[in-house]
Amino acid sequence: MNMNDKHFINEYYEYLMKGLQDIKVTLGDGASTDIQDGFDLCCDKIRSIREAEGTVYFCGNGASATMAEHMSADWFKNGGVNTYSFSEIASLTAISNDIDYSQVFSYRLERVNPKDSLIVGISSSGNSPNIVNALSTAKRKGMYTVSISGMKPDNRIRLIGDVNFYVPLDTYGLVESAHAILLHMMLDYFKSTDNTEIDN
Repeated sequence: MNMNDKHFINEYYEYLMKGLQDIKVTLGDGASTDIQDGFDLCCDKIRSIREAEGTVYFCGNGASATMAEHMSADWFKNGGVNTYSFSEIASLTAISNDIDYSQVFSYRLERVNPKDSLIVGISSSGNSPNIVNALSTAKRKGMYTVSISGMKPDNRIRLIGDVNFYVPLDTYGLVESAHAILLHMMLDYFKSTDNTEIDN
């Protein structure tokens, strides 16, 4: 993105909107689909998890960690789904210090019952080692996996998820902004197609 001062705001809007309009969705077998189908697959799975009283997990680093925690809260409160976001500081620092930060999510996932569960891994670059490990561990255990990434199209987590959402933007601020919109849009879509009344 190359913007001059005079047109910065308008061009920023344009880049962000184009990135959102050009979101790429792929499935676990590499097949391409559209965002509507991607949302339907995720929302149908989450609905079945809710009915089975399973859990939806969210993980990320930095800004993506705040999105993971925020969406965990929103899906719990507004979607009626049991959620978990790996946000306890004692566990995060203990695993990071005593084992390795690259295992901070996957270490806990090793002890998770994979039945009726789904994990959303959020990474702007798509190459964060701990998100790669989290999704790989979850997939090996039989959990349903969803990746949210950006930057380069050949990033690692885009090859792991059962459903993969990729934002074709190349700066962290734009990718993170698009991810926030994408995640909220998915929840709002879930609510718009849901017949269950949630107290909130």
